[in-house]
Amino acid sequence: MVDGVDPGSSHRVPTPLYRAGGKGLNVSRVALQQGFPTLAVTTAGGASGAQLADDLAGSGIPYRLVPVASATRRTIALVDTVSGLTSIFNEAGPALSRAEWQALTAAVVDGLDGGQVHGGQTDGGWADDAPRPGVLVGSGSLPENAPADFYPGLVALAHNAGVPAIIDTSGAGILSAAKAGADLLKPNHHELMDAMGETDLVAAAGKLMGLGARRVLVSVGEEGMLAFETGRPGHLQAKLPAPLAGNPTGAGDAAVAATAVAIASGTTDLREILRLAASWGAAAVLMPGAGEISPRHAELAAQLIITDH
Repeated sequence: MVDGVDPGSSHRVPTPLYRAGGKGLNVSRVALQQGFPTLAVTTAGGASGAQLADDLAGSGIPYRLVPVASATRRTIALVDTVSGLTSIFNEAGPALSRAEWQALTAAVVDGLDGGQVHGGQTDGGWADDAPRPGVLVGSGSLPENAPADFYPGLVALAHNAGVPAIIDTSGAGILSAAKAGADLLKPNHHELMDAMGETDLVAAAGKLMGLGARRVLVSVGEEGMLAFETGRPGHLQAKLPAPLAGNPTGAGDAAVAATAVAIASGTTDLREILRLAASWGAAAVLMPGAGEISPRHAELAAQLIITDH
């Protein structure tokens, strides 16, 4: 955090929060914080990858790391406490080799089958009484030259394992995941309209479902969140009476964690999925770092105004 940003000047900042992150890890961290079992699968390489592994080892998050040659990218979130704005600086994701992509896919398959994990479970495999996976979440942008069928492949793997698939990505990945029949897509309004080449948000969501997505949840900033469902006319909007001040960096990831928890728990009602997603996303804004939500999430859920459109 910094008390005001003056471009071109030096700034003194307090000790930053270092944390293993990325959208998928944030989703797992939030779900685990709220008492739901999770398994995080990601790549790690170089000194930054070793730092990520060290943090995960102490986090309690069960995980599978796929070793890669390139260093794990870093992201800096700069929160200006004067303007209330948060700026994100993302390193470009390093390209992976074909063998590394195959190893990542194999780790997902192994996770769906209940294979060996680290961190929260160290004895190799799931315990006999451990819950089997209830949903597969794919989160984040893909690096340059990523296989075009990676996210569609995740959707297919999930469905072959008998579980729903939630995808949170941008660009062409949204379109390919929709065509593969993703059970829920979670873009923000900029990502959705850019991917669909639309200026009308409702029309863009309709086109995405026309490609094959079952549900679409869209973050729209201070206007809250919109929810669409195939076969359901119109859409729902969840909005707080007044916007919250804080760090919105992990709000979308918290919302994805909520949808995963809801769907894995058997919730099918769109209104309830939306209420949980919007309240967890809002509660994330109240926290200093991504990957956690405020205990006020139940209070925020009660305050949400949900309307039909």
